[in-house]
Amino acid sequence: MVMTQNPPFQKILIANRGEIAVRVIRSCRELGISPVAIYSEADASALHVQLADQAFCVGPAPALESYLNIPRILEVAREAGVDAVHPGYGFLSENTAFVEACQAAGIVFIGPSTEAMELMGSKIASKRCMDQAGVPTVPGYYGDDQSLERLQSEALKVGFPLLVKASAGGGGKGMRVVEKIEDLPAALASAKREALNAFGDDAVFLERYFTSVRHIEFQILADTQGQVLHLCERECSIQRRHQKIVEEALSPALSEDLRAQMAAAAVQAAKAVHYVNAGTIEMLLDAENRFYFLEMNTRLQVEHPVTEQVLGLDLVKAQIQVAAGQPLPFSQNDISARGHAIEVRVYAEDPARQFMPTTGHILALKLPQGPGIRVDSGLYRTQEITPYYDPMLAKLVAWGPDRESARLRLIQALKDFVILGVTTNIAYLIRVLEHPQFQAGHFDTHFVEHYAADLQLAAELPLSVQAVAALLGKQMQGGQRSVQNFAQGQDAHNPWLRTDLKLL
Repeated sequence: MVMTQNPPFQKILIANRGEIAVRVIRSCRELGISPVAIYSEADASALHVQLADQAFCVGPAPALESYLNIPRILEVAREAGVDAVHPGYGFLSENTAFVEACQAAGIVFIGPSTEAMELMGSKIASKRCMDQAGVPTVPGYYGDDQSLERLQSEALKVGFPLLVKASAGGGGKGMRVVEKIEDLPAALASAKREALNAFGDDAVFLERYFTSVRHIEFQILADTQGQVLHLCERECSIQRRHQKIVEEALSPALSEDLRAQMAAAAVQAAKAVHYVNAGTIEMLLDAENRFYFLEMNTRLQVEHPVTEQVLGLDLVKAQIQVAAGQPLPFSQNDISARGHAIEVRVYAEDPARQFMPTTGHILALKLPQGPGIRVDSGLYRTQEITPYYDPMLAKLVAWGPDRESARLRLIQALKDFVILGVTTNIAYLIRVLEHPQFQAGHFDTHFVEHYAADLQLAAELPLSVQAVAALLGKQMQGGQRSVQNFAQGQDAHNPWLRTDLKLL
């Protein structure tokens, strides 16, 4: 399944930062396209800036003044003479005003139409659309009447526990679990207030809350010639605070028959909105193997690498070529998964302190390597991790011929992953992967809550880590002390006890 090698565009501007900007740049290079980067003042020395052919500052550190600054980004696009813009994920990737601004400037937006984006951007409208298309949806209330009386009446029909969810929401914002009718007014007020502040829209809907459910999504790819394909599924049930932290392909929960049913529903959902380019149909799977449409993400997903690893495809290349009007060079019958892939998201955060984001300078960095290992990151030694953006540092992916080999390979890769100077969730991720229930594939979206005690980390770093970090910090300040004999009598392969770490 090789995409055509003719460059579909001459120049592409990547309207993003960090690992996804680096990821898009690499696909542009392979297609013979010149990548153009943008950056904020805080990202002046970022890796994506170093790798691009051209880079332009678009404003100060705050995202609203830089990566969300549509007039300045379009000014740069015109100045650089780009043919197209790739939005990555987050920031402006699902912003219809940005899409329209690109189109008005004669620049191709690498993504779906504004019509599909708007329809799927509203959780209420999307549920109605899926109902009409015959795609199963979660039982609930998706009406326009937002009065307390109507919402209370509908809540009694849905039953308890239920979820109050913001129509324009995401990332857990504007979402509340309600156990009984007496708690509904306060939950509605709180959810609406949070939704208005986060999204500028306080509309909410109600849906059944499942005490045991899995989160499974299907990757969709559609071209302008009307071909709509599914690229199999990803299991995304390991979440904390409604944010995914571990994803895998394929799901250990699906039989071939159930996979085929869910895939057909995902394709039908994409066809219902005349979708073009890459997108994701997210579904819930209950304990009785009944599935329901949850939402559609009209962009590239953070976890797209696991799909690429099992299918041997480059989704970013496919996005670019579809946006240029080229047909997909393969059919559904050509799609066949090989082996298993698992991805973890490495964050600058402290699991021992309620996952609070952390900041600082990277004093030492060692990326894992080996067969089946992939690291998507924008990291480099001496880099400053600032508080301005999402704390995700990297995505680590392991592929194996089966799930267990991928799991073991990923655990070892995490143990080989060294980041000193910033507290990360690496040790926490190892505990998740080593948990017996994860190993067995027996988990749901409440895994992190159910096994919080098993996953709990000590608040204090091990003495060895503190010592290495302290000594490396002195080296960064110009000191001459080293870590001599630190690992004497210890495991020479333990990255925390290495004596040969070097700094730039």
